[in-house]
Amino acid sequence: MAKALDEKKSLREIALKFEGKLSKIKVCLFDIDGILTNGTVTWAGEDIGFNRSTHALDGYGLKMLMEAGLKVGVISGGDGFGLRKRFVDVLKVNFAFFGNEDKREAFKKILALGYKDDEILYMGDEFIDLPIMKRVGFSATVPNASLEIQECVDYITYREAGDACAREVIDLIRYAQKIPLKLLEF
Repeated sequence: MAKALDEKKSLREIALKFEGKLSKIKVCLFDIDGILTNGTVTWAGEDIGFNRSTHALDGYGLKMLMEAGLKVGVISGGDGFGLRKRFVDVLKVNFAFFGNEDKREAFKKILALGYKDDEILYMGDEFIDLPIMKRVGFSATVPNASLEIQECVDYITYREAGDACAREVIDLIRYAQKIPLKLLEF
């Protein structure tokens, strides 16, 4: 437990290291399978199709970014009822692209809105994510991503895929951009 606490405390220091890059970020994009999930895809029957599990901390982190005025999106080669329900209907992310392993198409649509490469963060774990990761202002991945992915990113998370690894990166952005917490009070 002490190690985990030390790692979390060091996120503030890491955010300072990347403050120049992270302070420019206006759009945060995340792969789903292998980032927002642990990569396990389960057949849930004809009515649902393939299903995945996501971490509540990641979902709340995405909401915090949107409340702070950043745009948030998912780009997934996968598709399914559960993905659309979670990210479009429940979390209401600003951008949701599903079912195309050529993720450059989704990225081009975001750039067409006037955003620049250095204003975009992307977190992915697979070779189909590399074209975007090589262009964005800040890129991140998980510890179990392939070596080629790890070699090309700015940051590798402490947390594993599907275990709030996106929240770790979201916290880096919060610290770098000095986004205040909105706490409820009695």
